[in-house]
Amino acid sequence: MSALLTADWFQLDTYYRKFDLYTMNWMMDEGLENMIVSGAPYGGPMAVVRDRKQFVQIKTTTKPVITIYNCSGNVISKILWNSGVLLHIGWSDGEQLLCIQESGDVLIYDMFGAYQKTFNMGQEVRDTKVCKAQLFPNPHGIGLAVITTTNRMFLVSNVSEPKARPVPDIPRANEPISCWCAVNSSFIVCRDKEIYKCQLGESRAILLRPEIKNPYTQILSIVASQNGKHIAFFTDSGFLWIGSSDLRNNYCELDTDYIKQPKEFMWCGSQAVAAHWDDTLCMYGTKGNSVAYPYDGPFHLIQEMDCIRIVSEMTHELVQKVPFVVEKIFRINSTAPGSYLVEASKQFQKRSHRADEYIRLVKPDLSAAVADCIEAAAFEFSPDVQKMLIRAAQFGKCFLMDPVITELYVKTCRWLRVLNAVRDPKVAIPLTSMQMRNLGERILLDRLIWRRLHCLAGHIASYLQLKDGRTRVLSHWACYKVTQPHLDNESAAREIGEKLRNVPGISYTTIAMKAAEKGRKALAIKILEYEAHSKLQVPLLLSLGEGPTALLKATASGDTDLVYVVLLHLKEKMGKHDFELTIRSFPLAHALYIKYCASHNREALRLVYVQEDDFQGQAATHICDAIEQTNPGSAEASLISARECYKKGKNELGASVCEDARKLCKQQSSLQETYGTSFVGLSLHDTVKKLLDQGEVRLADKLRSEYKMPDRRYWWLRILTLAEKSNWEELDKFSKSKKSPVGYEPFVDACLKYNKADEALKYLPRCRDEIKIKYYVKAGYYAEAAEVAYEQKDEAGLHFVQNKCPMQDFDNQAKISGLLEQLKIKK
Repeated sequence: MSALLTADWFQLDTYYRKFDLYTMNWMMDEGLENMIVSGAPYGGPMAVVRDRKQFVQIKTTTKPVITIYNCSGNVISKILWNSGVLLHIGWSDGEQLLCIQESGDVLIYDMFGAYQKTFNMGQEVRDTKVCKAQLFPNPHGIGLAVITTTNRMFLVSNVSEPKARPVPDIPRANEPISCWCAVNSSFIVCRDKEIYKCQLGESRAILLRPEIKNPYTQILSIVASQNGKHIAFFTDSGFLWIGSSDLRNNYCELDTDYIKQPKEFMWCGSQAVAAHWDDTLCMYGTKGNSVAYPYDGPFHLIQEMDCIRIVSEMTHELVQKVPFVVEKIFRINSTAPGSYLVEASKQFQKRSHRADEYIRLVKPDLSAAVADCIEAAAFEFSPDVQKMLIRAAQFGKCFLMDPVITELYVKTCRWLRVLNAVRDPKVAIPLTSMQMRNLGERILLDRLIWRRLHCLAGHIASYLQLKDGRTRVLSHWACYKVTQPHLDNESAAREIGEKLRNVPGISYTTIAMKAAEKGRKALAIKILEYEAHSKLQVPLLLSLGEGPTALLKATASGDTDLVYVVLLHLKEKMGKHDFELTIRSFPLAHALYIKYCASHNREALRLVYVQEDDFQGQAATHICDAIEQTNPGSAEASLISARECYKKGKNELGASVCEDARKLCKQQSSLQETYGTSFVGLSLHDTVKKLLDQGEVRLADKLRSEYKMPDRRYWWLRILTLAEKSNWEELDKFSKSKKSPVGYEPFVDACLKYNKADEALKYLPRCRDEIKIKYYVKAGYYAEAAEVAYEQKDEAGLHFVQNKCPMQDFDNQAKISGLLEQLKIKK
């Protein structure tokens, strides 16, 4: 069995293997020999276009046609090229096709031939034209390097965020360049025997001087490994030089027996170089070993991170280094623990006693043997070999109690199921185990979604228990579904609603937006019915022109901010009459519109009240106008309008108040002219106070009587005004004019406010008995306060006075103590 498993192995520095992936189902009018083939990394699709440098008979259109195939040769899409001169094609790490034109424009398409976007390499490139272009991997993503017809070099580090930057020119830049390649952020440029490194950010090119033992006159081809650590170049003397990317270390030089430049030249992983001459594939190791494979027809090479793929007219093959763990188990005469465990498993399945002998041999290293079998199974493409290794691991695992091994076993089995599913010819994504680890489960799921393999993607998401995986798959499925023109709106919306029901995290708004972009407005509205979040639903309804529906959803949500958004949008987009008719059907929206107008547009508010015969509201708007007016005539006119509105609304009180306000406004205008100071706009209180300040007591009394100002308010105003003026004599007279409606405490407070305790003493005897003691204390008359408390036989009052009296006031303290003793004796 081991001999059969190693039949496709060949040895360079280590073992490599070459095996078939698929039988190709090409459907092309011309053979591969006239085609340029560019394959996307990680088992992605292949773009095929006729090589314009080849002179062949044209059987169809003269315009180039880019055909995109999957890895088993099935057509995915076709792009009829109508743009400028196509110079180079390649793929981004997101499986988007990049078409580089001679003008420096880079057109980007998806794998289904749909145009995505364009970016340009800059005006200088456009003016001088591109003559050579190359896409290359780097830590930032996929980069693009171009050389113009004037040998100027420009580089984009990541095509996802294109920013073209120049690199230093080589000396004698006008002389032709024989070959070049891009490595990370630099160019390696060869001109005859000279090799220059042009680094991004440097000021000049660096001349490299590698150690080359064999004579040559020109370097014909140069290529860097995908990790950027190694480089190989082919000279016109037929020698292949392999070394480090800085050209300081020479791994080997070997004679290829070929003089002419190879058609294709690339690294296979990082320890071997592949070259394509005519119908022969040659593999070269870093220690000088080589192997040649002749082919019956044309073929093309596709570079991957850990291998190369070979596409011919009949087959799709893969060449990779044999993983060390696989080599340990399957090499001839292997004594590795994993090899013994595989043999023990085979004997156990035959029910042979020799299984026990093999287990005894491997038992000291059983844990390592099981781990090796599991790891080796992950590297295999053949399901039969996978099963053999997994059965061996399962058999060895029976003798162990290691949870780490068990977890590794379960995880590997899951991933093998997934890898076998995506490697199937119907899917045709030939990922290696290393590529899968580097790619990650979420990106794999995205790639299946991009291919519209929603069913498989959904099963994988559920099987691997990916967080939000099923949601992402179904969301993309629904977005794709709404773009299908043959489905009627009703059935499409119903199918989407049923399929996505109870799926968490689904955004129906996104799906509806996709339908709207495709011109299916009715379908978008139907899908939005399933959206539970009004904040997402309403804006899209507005953009679709469904204002009334959006207003209904916004009011139903109870979100006032959302209602305001709809109202302002409708007000801007609809006619005035239609807008008012629309919002009248929604009480909440109508109320919020009135509130909005009250703050921002009083005239619009008044018009709403006029249409609804709301006289109270109309009057309120006129009153607000009157308050804001500075011109007495305008204020009076607004008050008259308010009075008439109240009369129409049969509100006599309101009309009366407006009439009084109008009269007051007129009188204030007269006072303003008389005294030359501002009266208009003041309240009755402030007007009377201002007159009292002016000494116009009679006029103040007149206003008080005319507008029925309460006595208490008027007395307070008189007291405060007189105290403020320090007119204590007049204050005393005023207190005696008649019985005070506010009591005499305000007189005391007014005097004390201005530190006139002696004046306050005049009013203290007239204070109410229940608070007289406190006011004597407040004024600082402790002895008098004590006498009042004694007369009232208020022991608590005496204690209160005693506590408030300063301890240093010995006379008063003694007097208060004596009165307390006398009061106790009386009791």
